[in-house]
Amino acid sequence: MSAFDVSTHLEKVREEHAALEQRLADPDVYSQPDYKETAQRFSHLTDLVRVGEAWAKLFESIGEMEEMREMDEDLREELDEALEQDRPKLQALAAEFRRKLVPPDPNDAKNAIVEIRAGTGGDESSLFAADLFRMYTRYAEQKKWKIGLLDSHPTPLGGFKQLTFSVEGKGTYGELRYESGVHRVQRVPETESQGRIHTSTASVVVMPEAEDVEIEIDPNDLRIDVFRSSGPGGQSVNTTDSAVRITHIPTGIVVSCQDEKSQHKNKAQAMRVLRARLHDQMEQEKQAELSATRRSHIGSGDRSEKIRTYNFPQNRITDHRIGLTLYDLTGVHEGSMEELIDGLRAAAADEELPE
Repeated sequence: MSAFDVSTHLEKVREEHAALEQRLADPDVYSQPDYKETAQRFSHLTDLVRVGEAWAKLFESIGEMEEMREMDEDLREELDEALEQDRPKLQALAAEFRRKLVPPDPNDAKNAIVEIRAGTGGDESSLFAADLFRMYTRYAEQKKWKIGLLDSHPTPLGGFKQLTFSVEGKGTYGELRYESGVHRVQRVPETESQGRIHTSTASVVVMPEAEDVEIEIDPNDLRIDVFRSSGPGGQSVNTTDSAVRITHIPTGIVVSCQDEKSQHKNKAQAMRVLRARLHDQMEQEKQAELSATRRSHIGSGDRSEKIRTYNFPQNRITDHRIGLTLYDLTGVHEGSMEELIDGLRAAAADEELPE
């Protein structure tokens, strides 16, 4: 982003921030119906001003150093070193300011519910589903987030046909939301004797966790079945009917949870997932209506879209939506996802940013 762009936007942000600050100083504002939205907007602008002011200060400093560099040859080498450090910082602040110009989605601050399903490729796709779970788990560990396994269907070789887990922490949904879609892996399976590269897929769905107050569920709309949990190959995990399957009759959504030993806990977990799915369905309908003007590509929510390829022979990972290719597949699989996630969020912000 150019200096002119940041300066122009920053001036407008300062004006709006000052106006809202004056409005919030009026005691009567607390009784207004839009007080919550006004306070949230003020908080967002306060953060935006903070980043913008940091950019403006550094921009001015760089300008002064560039002037001094031309006037004083004795300081040129020292100033060149300082400029080499400060110019990337200026670009980073400009990029952060641009991202923050887009008002945050209220869902972004929520916890996430993630579902991974093996796709084409047989056993290899199940193993790939397990690899994706490991990748997200490692990333969550780095971010100090909490992972909770809600439901899983393991395979004898150590993969998963399907698994559902929660990710709890600050802004988890906002960071993981663009992981939804079909992930494709290209590698030589361990069971492949002739060294041929196979292509397999797994699908990921990321949903914001919904609160009880957001999604009201009529108990009469539910059919609840209990059954015995089972592990790989049908081996009995326990001898009681602790697993729970809940069917939401109006929508046909079916959720099952079996990883807890208690039927009561499995039911509670299943209700968490059901609320998230119903909330997600509502959001998808909204996105469909707004698709022409908002999140037209990056956040389209098209779960059938192949979004990313993991090529093991070349140690390459490519996100097809933003054309980003990294040659650090090993690092990404160990949780180093920052460059991918930052790129996706920046691209989404660019799409939503008004001209």
